[in-house]
Amino acid sequence: MKGTLYVVGVGPGDPELMTLKAVRILERCGVWLAPAAKKDGESTALGIVEGVVNRSGKEIITHHFPMKKIRMGQSPDPEVKKAWNAAAAQIVGHLQAGRDVAFPTLGDPAIYSTGFYVCETLFDLAPDLPVEIIPGVSAIGASAAAAGQPLCLGDDRLVVIPATFENGRLRETLEQFDSVVLMKVHRVMDRLVPLLTEMNLLDKAVLVERSSQSGQRIRRDLTTALTGNNDEPHYFSTIIVRKS
Repeated sequence: MKGTLYVVGVGPGDPELMTLKAVRILERCGVWLAPAAKKDGESTALGIVEGVVNRSGKEIITHHFPMKKIRMGQSPDPEVKKAWNAAAAQIVGHLQAGRDVAFPTLGDPAIYSTGFYVCETLFDLAPDLPVEIIPGVSAIGASAAAAGQPLCLGDDRLVVIPATFENGRLRETLEQFDSVVLMKVHRVMDRLVPLLTEMNLLDKAVLVERSSQSGQRIRRDLTTALTGNNDEPHYFSTIIVRKS
């Protein structure tokens, strides 16, 4: 009997935000393949899991996935593709041997998650292997909760985009939608703050760093996060712009 791959959303950081189902699946699976952003680095997702689930007796595989831009419709960087292939090959071996594998991923797997790229690669290698997606609390929802505000109400239109889009597309998006969630903002604050200022939206924006994690911080004055202030945002940072 073949094993199943479970792509498990473990939430944005606080282990108490993991779902009961995520905990049950992780307790049951004997193999965890945890993503890491740096070579020989620790897995943030694994750290969240260990706050709730005992890793004793588990086979833990920490796999490095390079943090490089992926554009839909374009071939990924060869280093990124190599990482996907290597992870999928390891997973296939375990599944074909009848072992279930859990792939813990930050937030919710449906939102900018490496887990789905691994799934697609896995299907190319062995399309008949079973996969199940376990949803999780998203960093987007957790950031809004931390800021004490809704993402959208009534007939508000909401959009979620990577902040690395060029300013032309960002401007158009900010003009058209009532609520805009900007992810991956930590390296582009010097572009975002002037744009928001020009559009008279700076006072409508809130920056949430390390949502639900130790060191969580909420900033309503985004000018404090500009380069040169010696207080640049953490990698896990999200901006919510709500016009209402």
